Order: sequence, then C-alpha cells, then structure tokens
Amino acid sequence: MNALYERGEPGVLVTVAAARGHTPREAGAKMLVTATETWDSVGGGNLEATAVERARVLLSCGATTPDLLTLRLTDHAVNEHGRQCCGGEVTLLLEPLVPARAHVAVFGVGHVGLELARVLARLPLHLHLVDSREAQLSPERLAPLADAVATVHIHHAPIPELVLHDLPAGAHVIVMTHDHAEDAAVIDAALRRPELGHTDLGFLGLIGSRAKWTRFQSQLRSLGHPPDALARVTTPVGLPDLMTGPQRKHPAVIALAVAAQLLPHLQSAPSAAPQRTP
Repeated sequence: MNALYERGEPGVLVTVAAARGHTPREAGAKMLVTATETWDSVGGGNLEATAVERARVLLSCGATTPDLLTLRLTDHAVNEHGRQCCGGEVTLLLEPLVPARAHVAVFGVGHVGLELARVLARLPLHLHLVDSREAQLSPERLAPLADAVATVHIHHAPIPELVLHDLPAGAHVIVMTHDHAEDAAVIDAALRRPELGHTDLGFLGLIGSRAKWTRFQSQLRSLGHPPDALARVTTPVGLPDLMTGPQRKHPAVIALAVAAQLLPHLQSAPSAAPQRTP
C-alpha cells in the first residue's frame, strides 16, 4: 500500500469482513488489488477471482466509496470461476484506495518556476523540478523549499524532454523554460507519449503569449500533431482573472494563477493504474 501511495497508483483493499461456517480464510484476512497485480489472499478459488474482478470494476470506473460483496461457498451457489463447496459464507469489504499524491513536473525553474514550486511544495504531491541549467537547481536557490510538504524531485537535464519518459501516467506538466526551443521540444515530446507506449499525461500547460502559441502550432503541425492533440495544451497557462492589474506580470502572481488553474486537476484521481512499457 505504501508503494502504491508513493507511485500515485490506485488500488482496492479487500478484507474478509465476516466469515460464517467453513471458509478458506478467517475474518480480517486481506488482499490488495490493482489493475494488473494482487498481493496476499482472501481464500483463492471462485471467492478470490470474483473479488479481484469486482475490485477491478471499481478501479475502472474510478469508484471512491466502499463496496460489500457476499458469497456463498456451496455446491448450489452460482460460480463463474470454479466451485468452492466449503459450506460457509463470506462477506468481503472492498475499499478503493484513491492515490492522494499527484505528480506535477515544472519544466523551467526560473523566476516564475521557482515561485510556482514554492506554492505547490505546500501540497501533498510529487513535485518534479526540471531545468537544463544546473545553477537553477542549486541547494542555495531551492532553499525556500526546505520545509516542503511535497516530495521534491530534482532533475538537471541538458535535454529536458527526456524526463517525460520517467513520469507516471496522469502526471501534470507545466512548461515554462527560459528557451522557446526547449519549450517547443518538451511540448512535442509530451504529445508523443502515447506513441512511446505510455498513457497520456494529465494537465499540460505552456507559459507564453498567444503569438508564441501561434508559432508553436505551426511547428507542431509540421511535425505531424493533429488538431485534437494541440487542443490538449492549455496556453497561456494560468487563470486569466487572476492575471489582471498592475501586478499581473509579477512572477508570484503568475505562479498563483497557474496553481489555481491546476488545483482541480490535482483533486481528481486517475481511474486506472498507470500502464507503462519496459
């Protein structure tokens, strides 16, 4: 469970809530189920196969509330996965474990990126800070994050877009590097993740003007990205209503606007486990 929590991967905890008569496992026995794996056992056979099947239905629909499942272990019970005739009855409690720790990657830790990191670091998430400039990631510069609630991951990456390969499915990406060429490369790579065998990223935001995005769209279309892919990019990133008045270009104001726009995405959990290829 701790490992799933750290990865931000959803699962279902299955517990034998009640066991009457002869049953394979006693009340309190537990099993953990994800979209692709299981750990421990609640009794094997049809009982366990049915529990796993029900747990994965809960995962696929993004359920967040517990479910109860009662199974009779007799010759007369209708079983889909083989016969168990122990003679007892088992009630299972299935509890969805919604991952509480989202992953957010900030590409570019300049003035705005650092201010955004300071805001996001107060939240229980995985915060990835990516920059091609080593000096931007020095311990002295990142000292304001020393008391972070978030787990902070530092990525000094001369080719920043390569970090995208290591992010889990559903990770949110904010692109605000010092170089428009780097911005374009990261966006291009982010939109190509499905081709690399990964599931899609979550929120994908790009800092900059509408003129910048017009130029980027032309480049990205020439690289083969269709309109529906380009529509996944939110730019200019940040809630427009918060970026008004004389302070609108202050790094802290922009960071607050971006964090506010990102917040609803952090509060919605993915409906299935990350699917990654080796």
